[in-house]
Amino acid sequence: MPPCCFVCRYSCHCRTRFSCCCKLPLVSMLIILMKILKSPILTIIKSPACTNLSTCFNYYYYFFFGWGNVSLAQLQFGGPSWKVRLGRRDSTTASRAAANTSIPPPTSNLSALISSFSAQGLSLKNMVALAGGHTVGKARCTSFRGHIYNDSNIDTSFARSLQQRCPRRGNDNVLANLDRQTPTCFDNLYYKNLLNKKGLLHSDQELFNGNSADFLVKRYAASISVFFKDFARGMIKMGNIKPLTGSAGQIRINCRKIN
Repeated sequence: MPPCCFVCRYSCHCRTRFSCCCKLPLVSMLIILMKILKSPILTIIKSPACTNLSTCFNYYYYFFFGWGNVSLAQLQFGGPSWKVRLGRRDSTTASRAAANTSIPPPTSNLSALISSFSAQGLSLKNMVALAGGHTVGKARCTSFRGHIYNDSNIDTSFARSLQQRCPRRGNDNVLANLDRQTPTCFDNLYYKNLLNKKGLLHSDQELFNGNSADFLVKRYAASISVFFKDFARGMIKMGNIKPLTGSAGQIRINCRKIN
């Protein structure tokens, strides 16, 4: 096994070791990534022998989304797997404004969601399948407050239960599970929640609201295997959005900063 590879391969020990390094339960991929950027876990992922050979982007992407044919989603949450293309280089710049422009907010309606994903070359099917990533993780009260107080396409008892924790004012940082049934399991219950008008975010429930995305939500709710297949395809397609290759970008020596 090359020294660049993750040292514990695919065993259950990897999950235990990763949890210890992160010093918190594995709640969402975003939290894991944030912890990695701030902690010594990087020494586990990238060895000195590969300093000038493999980029930080490759390590993050490979570690989170596909160790060959095995993904973190599969190992930790029971989700799908897919082959990951490597060869990407690290960026020398970053833009919060560009990220905020490209990533649709949780208040988006369906047309805005479609436009945002289409601008990145992603289809309606890609969008609905990738939205299934909300089968794990949490959202702040500020992200779903408008949905539980102002929208009509939400189950009343579900809205009422959330209002007890997320008032009209205050408690902005209170968290709620994106998938109310199995928040730490990568499955298709996110879509079943939408069928019952129990999507946490306005943008979630927009996927099933008497529109062009309804048939895909029904399809993924009916078949977890179809969802897994389309989610993996969507991840591969998303991973191919404007990658830096050739002489573009750089291979960072320290993943926390540019050379």
